[in-house]
Amino acid sequence: MDLNKKLANAMKQAMRDKDKQRLGTIRLIRADIKRIEVDERIALDDHQILVVLDKMLKQRRDSIKHYQLADREELAAIEAAEIAVIQEFLPKELSQDEVQELIMSAIKQTNAKSMRDMGAVMALIKPQIQGRTDAGKASDLVKAKLLTPT
Repeated sequence: MDLNKKLANAMKQAMRDKDKQRLGTIRLIRADIKRIEVDERIALDDHQILVVLDKMLKQRRDSIKHYQLADREELAAIEAAEIAVIQEFLPKELSQDEVQELIMSAIKQTNAKSMRDMGAVMALIKPQIQGRTDAGKASDLVKAKLLTPT
C-alpha cells in the first residue's frame, strides 16, 4: 500500500477512535504533502513523501531541543507525541551497524580518501538512509571515517 493511502486510512481510523492528537498529527502530515503537491503541481510518490516525513521529524526534534532549553516540557511532550506518529509511517530505522556498513560501502565505491570526498559519499548514501536514520548523525559518522585513516 502506498503512503498516501496508508495516511488516509490512518486518518479515518483516528477519527473512528476519536484520537484527537493522532488525528491532528496525521492531518498536519497530509496538509504538508498537499501543500507541496499544489505548489509544484505534482503528485508526490512514496519517496517524496518520505522526504516530507523526514523533514517533519527533523523539525520536531529541533523544536524539542529548543523547548527543553526554555524549560517548556509540556510543549516538548507534544512534539515527542507527534514524532511517534510520524515514525509510524517511516520505514524501519537502520541500526548503527547497518549505517556503518552503508558508509563503508559508499567510501569504497567513491574511493573517498579525505574530507573533500564527503559530498560524494553523502550523495551516495542519502537515498538509502532517507527516513531510516538521522542524516546529521550519518554525516558525523562519515566525517569520522574520512578523518581517521584505516
